[in-house]
Amino acid sequence: MLKTKQKLILGHSDIDRKIIRISHEIIEKNINVEDIFLVGILSRGEPLAKRIQSKIKKITNQDVSLGSLDITFHRDDFRERLVVPQVKGTSIDDDINDKVLILVDDVLYTGRTIRAAMDELNSFGRPSKIQLAVLVDRGHREVPIRADFVGANIPTHEGEHVKVELKEIDKTDSVSLLNHRANK
Repeated sequence: MLKTKQKLILGHSDIDRKIIRISHEIIEKNINVEDIFLVGILSRGEPLAKRIQSKIKKITNQDVSLGSLDITFHRDDFRERLVVPQVKGTSIDDDINDKVLILVDDVLYTGRTIRAAMDELNSFGRPSKIQLAVLVDRGHREVPIRADFVGANIPTHEGEHVKVELKEIDKTDSVSLLNHRANK
């Protein structure tokens, strides 16, 4: 039998500080804020992208474009998953051509989600650049992808999982490390 141990890594104020820092780094790296197009990967990347959009507006007094991306059918493992996928749909209403597209996700792990997101984006146009912003990088890449903007690096071991909860979806903001171990 598995026993799960949960350790809180980041609380609400920690997450807010990470988003503020990521927003400042995005502005510093991209001089022309009006060229930025944030795309949140469903499900928790979307509220993070909205928060970053809000922080950038507060800092620069400029609006940046925002969209969301559903990669369900672009995942290389979607046929192997035992659950029926819940398709929520992609929402990219503005032109992404020649924009600095910033993919936003909650956790970067193997890199396969980001690869699938880039595959999906090909059908919407050709941005000038694609950058990646993640709240948590937990390591263990299987494809050569790295984040440009990282809120927290949380190295994990086999049997550990990073759980991100956001108030827009889960009614609370937290990042926890879950450790699944066999009960002896």
